[in-house]
Amino acid sequence: MSETILQAKNIHKTFDYPVKAQILKGVDLTVSRGESIAIMGRSGEGKSTLLYILGTLETPCKGTLEIAGQDISHFNKSTIRNRRVGFVFQSFHLLEDYTALENVLMPARVGRRSITKGSEAYKKGLELLDHVGLSDRSHFHTKQLSGGEKQRVAIARALCNDPDIILADEPSGNLDSQNAKVIHDLLLNFTHQNHKALIMVTHDQDLAKLCDTQYHLQEGVLERG
Repeated sequence: MSETILQAKNIHKTFDYPVKAQILKGVDLTVSRGESIAIMGRSGEGKSTLLYILGTLETPCKGTLEIAGQDISHFNKSTIRNRRVGFVFQSFHLLEDYTALENVLMPARVGRRSITKGSEAYKKGLELLDHVGLSDRSHFHTKQLSGGEKQRVAIARALCNDPDIILADEPSGNLDSQNAKVIHDLLLNFTHQNHKALIMVTHDQDLAKLCDTQYHLQEGVLERG
């Protein structure tokens, strides 16, 4: 049986502004190593909110979250996040005046690891850019890159600290179909080949079908299938 890497129990989330709204109503989710999961649902249903809670960027009003068997309420969230979780966003969130390599190395920098030339992190960053097909763009500023190239840099950055879990929020939402396929293949292949976990929010039904498990979030409830 595969090891459980993430377990969310009875997750509730209510926002009080601009009007009080209960977004999540007792969400349960268990994710194993090597498993890819797609979360679908209409806009405004709380998919991104759930993803941010799973990645410790948001705090639930009620419920528990365990990552790698650890209740994250007992630990520094930023430490857990930097060591265990990699994020890929629809809008990339890259530093435009930094090079592709500098962006990839940012998690290592935040984690206070050496990123000097020749360091372990530096070599890992170059390997990751090669893995996503951008070894020849490592020293380009990201503002010089295309949308598809930026998202590949974002994926390499998400993998910099060798996370157990990759969280992707509409990772191909801003891309054409050709670039979208490249992004999908990179995420899914990395997950399965390296025994990681992938949780992806998407409107793309074809992409969702490529994942091992599909969920729908509707009216605050997460249902499988």
